[in-house]
Amino acid sequence: MTIQPTDLPAGHRRTILIDLAPTPPTTVRSVFRTAARLIATNGHYQGDYCPDPFDREMDPAELPHRMRPLSIVAALRCAVSGDPHTNSLLADAAISVLALRLEVDGEGPFWGDIFSLEFHIAEWGDVDGRTTESVVAVLEAAADAQAVRS
Repeated sequence: MTIQPTDLPAGHRRTILIDLAPTPPTTVRSVFRTAARLIATNGHYQGDYCPDPFDREMDPAELPHRMRPLSIVAALRCAVSGDPHTNSLLADAAISVLALRLEVDGEGPFWGDIFSLEFHIAEWGDVDGRTTESVVAVLEAAADAQAVRS
């Protein structure tokens, strides 16, 4: 964001570039919305979290996680912390809520631990033919359902 003008002591003006990071989500609903935006912007990745930049012979700093295609679990974690590999209570809560909404082959998650819930969401996202649009729609519907509960 560019803020202009800024007065200097000599009386002339200069433009100052200010980098404003978006505020991180604070509710499960906002985690769903942020994750939906990340996936809508960058695409849905079927597989483990996100493409590995080392496979493409590039510096990981050149392509931060928020700019890569993400799996659903990675997008939920990245929405909260900016890193799909960082755990947080808010991301775990969103994963728990979403896992209970999804069915794979007509069944919900087998266990209630976070790893089983992540695996269940990943299974749903990895179904052949799963599109970015369908993933975004599910995340938006989950956010809408959370709004009704609040």
